[in-house]
Amino acid sequence: MPADEMRDLQLARLKRQVAYNYERSPYYRARMDAAGIAPGGVGSFEDFARVPIMDKAEHRRVQEESLERHGTPYALLACAPPEEIVRISATSGTTGIPTLYTLTAHDVAVVNEMHARKYWRAGIRPGHVMIQALSLSMFTGGLPLSEGIIHMGACVVPVGIEGGTRRVLEYARLTRAHALIATPSFGQYLIEQCPEAGAGDARALGLRWFFCAGEPGGGNPGVRRALADGFGARVFDHTGGGHAFHGISCDEPPEEYKGMHFVSEDHCLLELVDPHTRAPIAIAEGAVGEMVFTFLDWRGGPFMRYALGDLIQVWTRPCACGMPGMRFKIVGRTDDMLIVKGVNVYPEAIRNVLAAFMPRVTGSFRIVLARPGPKVDPPLRLRAEHGADTRAGDLPALEADLMARFRAELRVAPAIEWHAPGSLPRDAHKTKLILVEPQGKEA
Repeated sequence: MPADEMRDLQLARLKRQVAYNYERSPYYRARMDAAGIAPGGVGSFEDFARVPIMDKAEHRRVQEESLERHGTPYALLACAPPEEIVRISATSGTTGIPTLYTLTAHDVAVVNEMHARKYWRAGIRPGHVMIQALSLSMFTGGLPLSEGIIHMGACVVPVGIEGGTRRVLEYARLTRAHALIATPSFGQYLIEQCPEAGAGDARALGLRWFFCAGEPGGGNPGVRRALADGFGARVFDHTGGGHAFHGISCDEPPEEYKGMHFVSEDHCLLELVDPHTRAPIAIAEGAVGEMVFTFLDWRGGPFMRYALGDLIQVWTRPCACGMPGMRFKIVGRTDDMLIVKGVNVYPEAIRNVLAAFMPRVTGSFRIVLARPGPKVDPPLRLRAEHGADTRAGDLPALEADLMARFRAELRVAPAIEWHAPGSLPRDAHKTKLILVEPQGKEA
């Protein structure tokens, strides 16, 4: 669909969604009234930008208020009656109390369609077997993702990360799976663990696709190359769970990452804002900002101007693959930002620098703080693994090369503590990259 037609469709759906939310949600009605916004007063995207932004902290506050006043956590936000709510999904809750998403049968159908769009674009077809190795609990990428695969006619094996490394590998082998869905860090962990688990080389699994999700590493060229080589598979970065914001990368060489195509523009309005001031940032080539989204065709608990805390970079120029529309890359999370001598540093940026030096390094690292951030007294302390073929005598030159790259790209000069390959703890779930330890505590 041409860009101008898409914007017209988004605006028409936005007007309808705003009126729906105002009429049915006590929370949104009070919020819009306080801002002096009548439901019929939103005639443009500029009008809509006056609606206050909601973040996870506000979401949790509303959940608690709803529990106290109505006995359910979603009564104030939900726009559909309880008998129409058929699913409650949740965030993983890694940084706080889980936030809930309420869905009607209509909303579930929307989510299923978005997942189908992504996997079909990547080449998945009926008959392909996909191992689902993300969390199957209330994590938004668990059951919703599995249902989306079923919806498009492919076969899902919902092992889940809860099954553990050996079970994931066992079912991948037994079912002759074509695709694996997991976090990038778990994918790398599986490659390392295959020989110990008796599965031999990971390439022997015969996987044709590896789909990254759940953390930013899927957009890192070094990580993508390690996964592609380790599994002998095509690597796709994708996002979107039990809600309306979905994207997937192109079928491209690992080093030529062009971001994820926003495949749900007709169901989700995306904005960028400054993470500190919340001032709007124009969506233009290369722009970076905090992502704010609005559901455009949602009946359960439709979010308006919701900030998840994700920082993204966007590209608006046509992609070489020919697919129209905006692309984006998840840069990091606002709550992971560290400030070193006035410079903002994100763990994902550190990962990108290290990944450029693979295989001289493994890419595994930790940031060690003496106290919780965001302010960090220099130097920023890193624990990093050198590569399997990197000898002790090679470390000074490696560190000098790394320092030059860190200074040029991030404007920081970290203190690096070297560790042997495989010695830093591996996590089957999202890897915790920031550790808080008192000064003087050793690894």
